[in-house]
Amino acid sequence: MRIRFWAAATAALASLSLTPAAAQETAADACGALNGLELANLASIEAAAVARGPFQSPAGPETEAAPTDLPAHCRVRGVVEPAIRFEVWLPQEATWNGRFQAVGGGGFAGVISYSAMARALQDGYATASTDTGHVAPDVEWLGDPGLLRDYGYRAIYEMTAKAKAAINAYYGRPADYDYFNGCSTGGRQGLMEAQRFPGDYDGIVSGAPVNHFVATHYTQLWVALATKEASDEAILSQADLDFVSAAAVAQCDATDGVADGVIENPMTCDFDPAALQCAGTATTQCLREDQVTAVRKIYAGPTDPRTGERLNPGLARGGESSWTVVTDSGLVPIPLEYFTRSVFKDPNWNWRTFDFGAAPELASRMTAEVLDATNPDLSALRNRSSKLIVYHGWNDQVIPPEGTINYYERVEATLAARPNRKNEQTRDFFRLFMVPGMRHCRGGPGTSEFDAQNAIEAWVERGIAPDRIEASHTENEVVTRTRPLCPYPQTAQYDGAGDTNDAANFVCAD
Repeated sequence: MRIRFWAAATAALASLSLTPAAAQETAADACGALNGLELANLASIEAAAVARGPFQSPAGPETEAAPTDLPAHCRVRGVVEPAIRFEVWLPQEATWNGRFQAVGGGGFAGVISYSAMARALQDGYATASTDTGHVAPDVEWLGDPGLLRDYGYRAIYEMTAKAKAAINAYYGRPADYDYFNGCSTGGRQGLMEAQRFPGDYDGIVSGAPVNHFVATHYTQLWVALATKEASDEAILSQADLDFVSAAAVAQCDATDGVADGVIENPMTCDFDPAALQCAGTATTQCLREDQVTAVRKIYAGPTDPRTGERLNPGLARGGESSWTVVTDSGLVPIPLEYFTRSVFKDPNWNWRTFDFGAAPELASRMTAEVLDATNPDLSALRNRSSKLIVYHGWNDQVIPPEGTINYYERVEATLAARPNRKNEQTRDFFRLFMVPGMRHCRGGPGTSEFDAQNAIEAWVERGIAPDRIEASHTENEVVTRTRPLCPYPQTAQYDGAGDTNDAANFVCAD
């Protein structure tokens, strides 16, 4: 790897004693010097100084909750062959916190995560994002093995390398600490880095990871088919789902010692929707037999019709109100496009013909190697002393939360069979936080607002392991409840005294 103008960039940043105007001018010089970067597989690069003010994306004003006022920074835009677009934003040295925070994408990606980058920049980080090698809403790339690999893992690896090179050149030194933070697809990207490239980051925050990509998407087929096997009109309405959710919560809510409208651990809940089945001439709201069967199937998850073997967990009790795969018309686009283009390669494929006996194995054979981030051997990450925080909402309507627990337990079992010099256990570098009541990545009736980035930094930089993470629930911009999130398998339990809406009155216990 060769980097031009290293000396020019370094000299230009020796500016702390300069006037603000002079400092801005030298920062602009250092930024311009990045146009001379020569890096492996780099097709193009463009760097330009951006003055403090509102951010505008290449397509026009950014509207996705991006801050309206960003600090002055160096904006680097590049392309890695064949078509991986990435951006790196570098705050001026006086406002840089010395850290690099890469941010993940969502869904099929195809865009730069400007909003997440903007938040990171405002907090003083050098930050980076990538579209993973294609531009949304195009889906033709799903049929190209090379582009599928870029989406699967190569784009994040390349973005990371290019961002670190830009940081080195701009500031004249590497970041003190390197972090990755993402949810959903971003969560999968984080786990892919942990498994394939454990030397890239000191700390990784992985939220609601789609790490079992193949299984997640045939589970979405299963959920849709449970209520829409015959037509696009589901046999369960939103009112039905709200009815089921209320009944499940009423039965299992108080297991943590407090009735607050949220099930702390749905795996301990044995609610059966049969209790809601209509009897005789119904005079109140109830479920038909076929509706009860559908809810049970969604809880259970997909099974192999030949053997009855469970292929993947289903959705959790208590989150029924947010089951969008049920209430959306037809099938949500991501699993439809994935199976149509990447697996069956048939534009006329009918999703209702999916064979749960043979198709899951076919999909795994064709795409799991580049899309699944399920390798439980994290010994290289552990040996490097990097840290990993994974979180997942129990009311997730997209990705079965129990699957993330299964992955954590597989890591524990794998590492237990691999002795290490420090005799470290999984929890010494990897902790899982299940979030009661949280939907996919955010929202829901639980305490879904928390700072995992602060927790990972305290762990990496000061050795303070996250024995609990304080979380809150907000309504109309007012915090109405706080709770601790506890490292699995612990849960938050009321200590018997004080305000039940105050996290201080809860302990994390097995």
